[in-house]
Amino acid sequence: MKISDFSIKRPVFTMVTMILVLVLGAVSFFKIPVTLIPELNPPIGVVVTNYAGASPKEVSEKVTKPIESNLATLPGIKSIQSVSEEGSNFLLMQFDWSTSIEDVEMDILQRIDLTPIPEGAEKPRFLKFDPSQFPIIQLSLRSTDASVPISSLATELEQELRRIDGVASVNVSGKITEEIQVLLNQQQLVKYGVGQSDIIAAIQGNNQSLPGAPVETDDGLRLTTRVISTLTTVEDLEGLVVFTNPATGKNVRLSDVASVKKALSEQTLMTRANEQDAVLMSVLQESGSNTASVSKAFQASLKTLLQSKEYENVQADILFDQGDYIQLAIQNIGSSLLFGALFAMVVLFLFLRGIRSPIIIGVAIPYSVIVTFVLMFFADFAINIMTLGALALGIGMLVDNAIVVIENIERHLAMGKSKRQAASDGTKEVGGAIIASTLTTVAVFVPVVFISGLIGQLFKEFALTISFSLIASLVVAQTVIPMVASRILTTPKGNLDARRRRSKAYGNFERSIQWSLRNRWVVIGLTTIFMGASIYGLTKVGTEFLPATDEGFVSISVELPNGSSTDKTDETVKEIEKTLEQEKNVDVFVSMIGGTQQGASQGTSEANKAELYVKLVPLSEREESVFTFVERVEKKVQKNVLNDAMVSFNLQTTAGSTPNTLSFTATDSNEKELKEAVQEIQSTLSSLPHVRKVTNDLNDTVKEIQIEVNREEARKVGLLPAQIGQMVQSITKGVMATQIVSEQEDVFGVRVAYDPDVIKSVASLKSLQLKTPSGSFVPLESIAAITTENGPVSIKRYDQAHSASFTVEYESAVSLGEISEEVDREIEKLSLSENVELNFSGDRELFEGAIDDMILALLLAVILVYLVMAAQFESFVYPFVIMFSVPLMIIGVAASLVITKTPISITAVIGLLVLVGIVVNNGIVLVDYILQQKRAGKSTAESLIISAKDRVRPILMTALTTILGLVPLALALGEGTEINQPMGIAVIGGLISSTFLTLYIIPIIFSFVDSETRKKVFLD
Repeated sequence: MKISDFSIKRPVFTMVTMILVLVLGAVSFFKIPVTLIPELNPPIGVVVTNYAGASPKEVSEKVTKPIESNLATLPGIKSIQSVSEEGSNFLLMQFDWSTSIEDVEMDILQRIDLTPIPEGAEKPRFLKFDPSQFPIIQLSLRSTDASVPISSLATELEQELRRIDGVASVNVSGKITEEIQVLLNQQQLVKYGVGQSDIIAAIQGNNQSLPGAPVETDDGLRLTTRVISTLTTVEDLEGLVVFTNPATGKNVRLSDVASVKKALSEQTLMTRANEQDAVLMSVLQESGSNTASVSKAFQASLKTLLQSKEYENVQADILFDQGDYIQLAIQNIGSSLLFGALFAMVVLFLFLRGIRSPIIIGVAIPYSVIVTFVLMFFADFAINIMTLGALALGIGMLVDNAIVVIENIERHLAMGKSKRQAASDGTKEVGGAIIASTLTTVAVFVPVVFISGLIGQLFKEFALTISFSLIASLVVAQTVIPMVASRILTTPKGNLDARRRRSKAYGNFERSIQWSLRNRWVVIGLTTIFMGASIYGLTKVGTEFLPATDEGFVSISVELPNGSSTDKTDETVKEIEKTLEQEKNVDVFVSMIGGTQQGASQGTSEANKAELYVKLVPLSEREESVFTFVERVEKKVQKNVLNDAMVSFNLQTTAGSTPNTLSFTATDSNEKELKEAVQEIQSTLSSLPHVRKVTNDLNDTVKEIQIEVNREEARKVGLLPAQIGQMVQSITKGVMATQIVSEQEDVFGVRVAYDPDVIKSVASLKSLQLKTPSGSFVPLESIAAITTENGPVSIKRYDQAHSASFTVEYESAVSLGEISEEVDREIEKLSLSENVELNFSGDRELFEGAIDDMILALLLAVILVYLVMAAQFESFVYPFVIMFSVPLMIIGVAASLVITKTPISITAVIGLLVLVGIVVNNGIVLVDYILQQKRAGKSTAESLIISAKDRVRPILMTALTTILGLVPLALALGEGTEINQPMGIAVIGGLISSTFLTLYIIPIIFSFVDSETRKKVFLD
């Protein structure tokens, strides 16, 4: 190879190039952003419409269905899910991963504009999925001093923390604000003939600041004008004249008809941290920001603020910090990488039994990694668990080329050649083989680049990173290794070949090769039996999408029957809190009662719902995983809570998968048939042995007070149904009339509402006094019938049909594939209507969608590897011989997965893909050397034995360095390493079986294709 000769002749030039690359690598490393996983942009769009006052049925018929109909034919659309609730709807559109949401955005907006929307409904809004909309940090804030309100301190902290570079916004849930409450006395209102609307108009009319036109003064100035009449205190409001009796001229002040006071706003959402009053703070980062850097800056600023005297009574508990988890995961995978490199070096020292050769080869690892960082920087990649996982997987392979080169150089030195000549000849002799082996390994990753969907986005950077590192190791083996070897290697003492011939191990190995060549069909038969058993074993290990990652965080959702009060929901939450308080593995837990975090961000509350967020102590400080914790604690919680409370423990990984959960949607255009099907499915699946819980979202009705207006009676008193509805809404909900600014510049809302006693029951509601246009008052029951009826909560649809979504939670000892088979089998037995369709989602949908792509990628990888070798060997026969090393890996892969009880996942299949490129390397080295021996005039039988004997050492060295380099990855020590574990296990197992069997099977297959030994191998 000319490049190796150039490096040997120009050592200074080679060293300067190395130093330059090292400098570039160091700069690149510090410039590359740090994230947990590659940036994902799911093709998901949302359409939201507000239709105030409309029932779920009205929203569904007048808004949801027309929008669905128009959007259903969008290019690339996969499914449309909709929820129609009182006053609003929500449509979720999922597109194929090959579709860019930006490409269809204009089409969506045009179709929305063409959809007829009823009067009173707001224009539908389109929202794109944005990962930056999810918080990167969640923490609770509580006061250690009961006299200090946490709400006001949290608001001040919020303002301070928003200034941090990279922070887009800081949201606080559960904070309590002060307002001025004007509570109207119904009797006094009737006495003075004043209505709620009169009070509101009076307050708004007296609290104004309006600009006028500019006016020129006598001294030549042009000044703006402003009419000011502001209210600043409670006393100002109390003294406000709201009505003047025209008969007597007497003024009626606000204090005559209402009580006015400054009070805390009505708390519909309660938040507690470790059973103490608290607020929940969520931090969102700016799009494109470095998560780890933003997290570090936020925590530093928070720590500084909490140490100040102003916030000394504030206790902050971090619930979830993506930046912390990223740093921990990166450190753990980084440790796996370093330990892998260390183990690889140990192998080199054991085999080479010297100091110089291992050091020369050891240069290949850090140098190749640094070159990879340079290429990653220019490819705009980030350091994450996928790119570092790629380096950890390839760390042992980075020395493979160097081992083959240095081992061959030593062999040439033993022949008596000079150092330079040995370095040149030794590198040239194996140059073709290492280029072929590197290209075959890189070739297997070409199909990964073209895989679409979530898997494509997750593993594209992985595939390219490992390819970068292998190409870098090839360049190092061709340039740096021969240059350094030509300077520092010495001629070994004694004859190396003679020493090996006298070696007992070499003698035994040679005899085993001779025996296998004499008994070819016995060896092939035994191998075939092992392969058959292995394939059977693979069918029994189960399947999963991605390995679940233990992030030490779990959310608990609580739902009581519709219509339950906040107090009843709080009772259930307190029972759960008692259970969590007793758990030593729980670090902190936050409870949100009266709604969900998503609802709170949209300004809505639901009295019958609650959420708890639980953070466990670090993995190193607990003996059980978060999955075992959930299974154990969930059983305890279910025993303690009310029977009618639905409690669900939810786990969500950063990669988007939901561990131990199978989800699907049942659809039917006939609502009655759907309800019957849901009941059958619910009953059947709940009885399965490995199922912890089955839930569905087919909502029943909720009790509500319905006020049906008698139009004739209402007309007699001069009221329209719309006026009655507006008055009842204002009386029962209250109206925010205005805002006042105090002298201290604090802003308070002024809410005008009736005294709570007036609307506390159905009876009091019936006697509600409504003001008519004539000024008289009539009781509500005289113009409307007031009854308690059942009304729908929401209407859910999937692809324009009625739907119900199921969530099946199963034990962690069972795989996704096993539970899927059980569920499919049980559903098949049911006599469901032909119109009922089941659509699986979540991990099962992702796995089924990805596994076909992965199998195709595996087949393409095999074809590409064969074609690359055919081009290298200028033959179709010899690559065919080498390809027999590929199926041999199945034996080890199956054994390793069965022994470790690891299900087949996407990462395990990626491991198989990697193996296709790795296992042929040994075959390439072996076949290439066999051909060299034949060209030297030796017989085929002699060439087979000599090649196996001469190449066993570098083959075992390269295999062991790769295997031991992967051990830390396969052990998955620490957070964030689980996702790459099946890959490490599969590659180790496959490499062990393939390496061992290749030394015997490849010579046997070669003997079959060579005319000289086809019928029988003649050995001396």
